[in-house]
Amino acid sequence: MGPLTFSIAFQGNKTPAEYRALADTVDRYPFEVVSVYNDLLYQPALGPLLWMAPTLRHARIGPAALNPYTVHPLEIAGQAALLDLATSGRAYVGLARGAWLDRIGVAQPQPVQTLREAALLVRHLLAGRSEAFNGRLFRHPANALLEPFRPGRHVPIMIGTWGAATATMAGEVADEIKIGGSANPAMVKLLRPRVLHGARRAGRCANEVGVCLGAVTVVDVDRAQARRLARREVAAYLPVVAGLDPASDPEWLARTFTAAETDRLVADISDEVLDRFAFAGCPRDLVRQVEDIAAAGATRVEFGTPLGTNPLAAIRLLGEQVLPAFR
Repeated sequence: MGPLTFSIAFQGNKTPAEYRALADTVDRYPFEVVSVYNDLLYQPALGPLLWMAPTLRHARIGPAALNPYTVHPLEIAGQAALLDLATSGRAYVGLARGAWLDRIGVAQPQPVQTLREAALLVRHLLAGRSEAFNGRLFRHPANALLEPFRPGRHVPIMIGTWGAATATMAGEVADEIKIGGSANPAMVKLLRPRVLHGARRAGRCANEVGVCLGAVTVVDVDRAQARRLARREVAAYLPVVAGLDPASDPEWLARTFTAAETDRLVADISDEVLDRFAFAGCPRDLVRQVEDIAAAGATRVEFGTPLGTNPLAAIRLLGEQVLPAFR
């Protein structure tokens, strides 16, 4: 897959001017991908991506990630086509089962098959294929093409997962998997063999599908301040991802899922737990974390929101003191 690459991700909670300022700073450094989360109750990722697109001259950009339960694959393909036009061919599509959907009464049946067919239908539409698509869950009629679009474009598809079955499926149909909410090298070692198995089963090259780790990031010259903020930020995601990491202690998990107060949960996040679910500390801490992740076989690391108490300063620290260690 080549050398380790880096990306940066933003939440959907900023103004157009703020996104443009972030994009301007990111564009000064060799980040190869820029993502925007599409988390429930935040603004849709497409808006911030389009606001940043004119400023980002080099990076591939896309949502991380859309789910096919609240957004039909036809709409996902349409958003990807629009973003690809806005970036002269630098869009990517992130797909995932989605989190917190039970809060709004959205069921998520057959997640592996749903994601498989969503990825295949998105690829079918972006390729400009005129024949019908007949899946078990999704269908699309013949001669119903996206307009306007330049057919035949290869828009990379990333599938977010922590699961072995989905990782195997992604090895068959996707360009990359992302283990979102993890900074644990052991997760790469756990899922990469499943990705390779899926790729071989589909007759693909072993290095054709990448593995990305992405997590809450807080970097600061003040290490203690960075880790304090990271604990509070990662607490919002622990009820979703903590139980997916095999290294999580069952007793700690029980406390995590029953903690009624954020302060109690934050206080119960040890240094070891924090390092599994976040990139947190001074630049040297992040370099050490990334070195371990690279050694485990990851192909991309994504530094996620909030980045730091001052996001622009945090981007500069990443670009000037973390990325150069891997060039």
